[in-house]
Amino acid sequence: MAEIGPIGVLIIIINFISSYKGFNDWQFFNQFKFQIGDILIKKDYKRLITSGFLHVDWTHLLFNMFSFYSFGANLEHQLGSFYFALVYFISLLSGNLFALLIHKNHNKYSAVGASGAVCGIIFASIALFPNIGMGILFLPLSIPGWLFGLLYISYTIYGIKANNDNIGHEAHLGGAVIGMLTAIIIKPSSLIQNYIPILLSLVPTLIFIFFVLTKPHLLFVDNPFKTQKKQQTKDDQYNEERALNKKEFNLLLEKIHKKGIDKLTAKERKKLDEYSKINSKE
Repeated sequence: MAEIGPIGVLIIIINFISSYKGFNDWQFFNQFKFQIGDILIKKDYKRLITSGFLHVDWTHLLFNMFSFYSFGANLEHQLGSFYFALVYFISLLSGNLFALLIHKNHNKYSAVGASGAVCGIIFASIALFPNIGMGILFLPLSIPGWLFGLLYISYTIYGIKANNDNIGHEAHLGGAVIGMLTAIIIKPSSLIQNYIPILLSLVPTLIFIFFVLTKPHLLFVDNPFKTQKKQQTKDDQYNEERALNKKEFNLLLEKIHKKGIDKLTAKERKKLDEYSKINSKE
């Protein structure tokens, strides 16, 4: 395996820094996550990109970065830094745009994760390196890249159905297809040389997308285009805001416990005072 290039290293570093920030700062997490209402109503389009640098937890982050490193090193070496970055960000944006299409009627839908971009890198690698193997952690085992890609997409279908982990599974589909097509456009000879693994990966993914869009019930997936019947009441909004405030308040108390109150910023001190007054009234 080739060494990860400078763009790959930079992407990994940014993901770790921003995700860690999101783990400990709920306000930061909410400001940059993928949120349908904020994107469509408030026109906060930066979330289409920034959400790709946040993760739900360490497991989510490490799995994505491990997959990215495993496939991205060879790809950056082959394409060069510019085209590698192009594949990554086009896949990230395309994946989130697909999720936006799927959930356009669900204003409260939110998600985070680099999975759309990572899927784009995986499928781009499959197009150019059909024999690439995916190692299974520390075990002396390896599976073909195209098979790993299909397993990843299969997990996506399950994730769309479960819809309980705040991970943008729909973005996997859009990112995978666009990532592979972008790589083929950059290296058109790959379509002739590697058409069998390309078809083995691309066709099932396109079929999944077709069924998600037109016949979701056949995949045991709820209709993604159906407007949610239950609207969020004022009580729901109050309880949600209260839960967010409580979580951030607890994070501030934890910081005080670990580092001392003198380590709080002026903004954090102000927030602490506000939350203290709110909690004293309850």
